[in-house]
Amino acid sequence: METLVMPAINFAAIMPETILSIVAMVLLLLNVFVPGEQKAYLAYLSLIGIVVAFFSVVSGWNAPLPMQEGFNGSVLQDNFSLFFKAIFLISAGLAVLISDHYMVKEECNYGELYPLILFATAGMMLMASGTDLMTIFLGLEVLSVSLYVLAGYNRSNIKSNEAGLKYFLLGAFSTGFLLYGMALTYGATGTTKIAKIASAAALDATLSSNPMFVVGMLLMAVGFSFKIAAAPFHMWTPDVYEGAPTPMTAFMSAGPKAAGFAAFIRVLMVAMPTLKADWSDLLWILAVLTMTVGNIIALSQNNIKRMLAYSSIAHAGYALVGFTAGNGEGTAGILFYMLSYAFMNIGAFAIIILVGKKGEPNNNVEDYAGFGVKHPVLAMIMALFLFSLAGMPPTAGFVGKFYLFSAALKSGYVWLVVIGVLNSAASCYYYLRVMVYMYMKDPVEEFDWMKLSPAIWASIAISAVGVIVPGIVPSIILQLAQKAILL
Repeated sequence: METLVMPAINFAAIMPETILSIVAMVLLLLNVFVPGEQKAYLAYLSLIGIVVAFFSVVSGWNAPLPMQEGFNGSVLQDNFSLFFKAIFLISAGLAVLISDHYMVKEECNYGELYPLILFATAGMMLMASGTDLMTIFLGLEVLSVSLYVLAGYNRSNIKSNEAGLKYFLLGAFSTGFLLYGMALTYGATGTTKIAKIASAAALDATLSSNPMFVVGMLLMAVGFSFKIAAAPFHMWTPDVYEGAPTPMTAFMSAGPKAAGFAAFIRVLMVAMPTLKADWSDLLWILAVLTMTVGNIIALSQNNIKRMLAYSSIAHAGYALVGFTAGNGEGTAGILFYMLSYAFMNIGAFAIIILVGKKGEPNNNVEDYAGFGVKHPVLAMIMALFLFSLAGMPPTAGFVGKFYLFSAALKSGYVWLVVIGVLNSAASCYYYLRVMVYMYMKDPVEEFDWMKLSPAIWASIAISAVGVIVPGIVPSIILQLAQKAILL
């Protein structure tokens, strides 16, 4: 009689995810007993959970046994996943800090917001540490379901309802592509483990030309391209970003995008190195299309949330430049850029929250006229974030683009870099347009409705430091990113 052997569980491999999930469930229970006007306590408790999870990530970095494997090899806690987990936690922490003031102002501080943010973050972490296609899919679904609810969180706002519905319909559609691609890959290789897929490809020279395997790769690329908002799979982005509550727009623009890249990199670079020539050409086209479409359409946007939505698409294109390079420098550049992007984009959205009135008017570029006169410090910080998004030195955005483009040059993608630099130059127009209104137009508003809570100030200060320090001393973050690359 055959003896059944239980696989090794090893909760150490998913300790940050476990911490967040437990805190989220506790918050859900507390939400039942906390009065509506005291929901701020839930935000503080969620921040405590995020900080504890962050210390768990830090303690696992370069530990004596840095690679914690668990659940029969379905998850792996290595430096690569830990770096991305730090990005997710930073994004979640900043989103929580900017949420409470906004939710009170919009009268939608229901309390379920913070558990949903934590569950979404746990899903991102599973995507980053998953070494099995099913684990990555599980993480993606946990993340996606949470984001669908967060996008439509403001139930009294029609645009928020529309954003949640559009994201749900298009997200479910793209998930079908991803899952079908995973099924075809399993059919061609007989396994869903990423390492075993790579071994099968190495042992069978004909696998790289197997139509089932190639189509599986293409369908998975479509699914991941939707998650990172790469063109032409970006159609959901502007409407969802505009309609979703602004703190959730900030959160969606940073964390989930990084999670998509984490899973995309692990699947293509580890499981399918034999198809590198094919997926490099595919990524080249995706990068050019994504950068160009994002920047060109952003030029004509008047709503600042839609402008940053198309800007987010363009930034996915810049990250794809490093991905196309297919070398260690490109991967390290993506890690650096995703962290920098989280700081500069969430920081910009924090200022947008302050400028916006109840119901989210004051979201047009013209509404920032004279902001530099009325609030010079906040305007200066907003200009810093916009300069970083445009890739101006000495900011983290400039350094990130520099490393991404350098990696592509080392791999011989000269024309890709030329197109990237031209796109980056074109983006300066719509970022500088906001600054022109802030400093060169007469004020039409007194901005007397703005309330600067300590949490908002903390998020803006942390974001500003995260933009300035890596821009001036990039070696600190870059060395960590180089230790985290997949070799």
